[in-house]
Amino acid sequence: MTDRTPVIDALSVTREQVSAFRLSRHHLIDRAPASALVQVAGDMGGAQAQLLSAAQISFWARTRGLRMADVDNALWRDRTLVKSWCIRGTLHLIPSRDFAVFLQGSARRDARWIAWMARAKIPTDAVDRLIGAMRKALDRPRTRPEIAERISESLGVKIAQKSGRGWGNPANATGFRIGRTVFSLDGVIFLACIRGQACFGPIRDGEATFVRPEKWLPDWDDLPPEKAELELLRRYLRADGPATLADFNIWIGLRAADAREVWTRLEPELAAVDLDGQTGWVLRDDLPALREAKLDAPAIRLLPSFDSFLLGQKDHRHLVGRAHHARVYRPQGWLSPVVLVDGRVAAVWSSERTRRRLQVRVKPFGPLPAVVRTAVRDEAEDLRRFLDAPEVSIRFG
Repeated sequence: MTDRTPVIDALSVTREQVSAFRLSRHHLIDRAPASALVQVAGDMGGAQAQLLSAAQISFWARTRGLRMADVDNALWRDRTLVKSWCIRGTLHLIPSRDFAVFLQGSARRDARWIAWMARAKIPTDAVDRLIGAMRKALDRPRTRPEIAERISESLGVKIAQKSGRGWGNPANATGFRIGRTVFSLDGVIFLACIRGQACFGPIRDGEATFVRPEKWLPDWDDLPPEKAELELLRRYLRADGPATLADFNIWIGLRAADAREVWTRLEPELAAVDLDGQTGWVLRDDLPALREAKLDAPAIRLLPSFDSFLLGQKDHRHLVGRAHHARVYRPQGWLSPVVLVDGRVAAVWSSERTRRRLQVRVKPFGPLPAVVRTAVRDEAEDLRRFLDAPEVSIRFG
């Protein structure tokens, strides 16, 4: 919260109330049952999944008795979770029933890629034809080589090789020639996914597959963008409020004008709160829960890289002091795994898995009380169970 514009009749809240409210909404005070995995995924605003293992641990941190197989089954057997690029243009695991909320709700982000193509002098109509041909092929899960072959056959274009890094790939990449440019296949797949026209299917022989969501998801239900945008903003505020427009824009990754337009349409449902002279906003229906929020016992959790609790606000001072900020929010957008104590980061941690043992190393920012060390050991032991490691060792560095 950084908005210092005073609002008459704003509810005054304490940092403890705000922290307890957010922790509760993220299921980081009382873990939910493993059977509520899909609900947890929606409540936390999805699990960022550049590292699939980090997304899985995000779910473990919020549920009781969850097994790794439960997450895999939800993704690939029951299909109640789905993997795709969405908010911030990053990979997430989200509830299948909320696919349209997350994808249509952040669809304006496509304007960023259209602007990028314009600067690179890549004709958008040609890219749209590639995406259309890809979509026609996705009546079942297809691997990248299969998608490339079907695009080539459908449009009568040759498969080419794109050199250089493009779209994050350090080596040559498969693509299609558009004028003087080779547009990468990964770029086509990414844009199809970010537009909600494709999502990840199951791994086949070690390769990712992609499929049309309406062919893959049992709870498929489309939603108009104008409704999805409001619902996605509600989801954000339920989990990460009080927040400002700037916070929301960082979280969703839209252009400032687009984020403002969505926020303005929801303003009749919002209420202002005051925290140390700063104004933030929550859903009016959440005021009673925020007013009554408190911690009755210590809340200590091991959170993985990119955990959604660390990504809800633009300013991170409520989580970590300036002296240790760079140890958590690292260069190039990387976030460290952290030990969270009552809503504040008390340490970073890392793990290494061997055949026999899960080795956990904790690097505190200062002295850790005995009760915190005990809780961290308990968390590490349950993480061992989740990862199905025979033993666990923990070292406080």
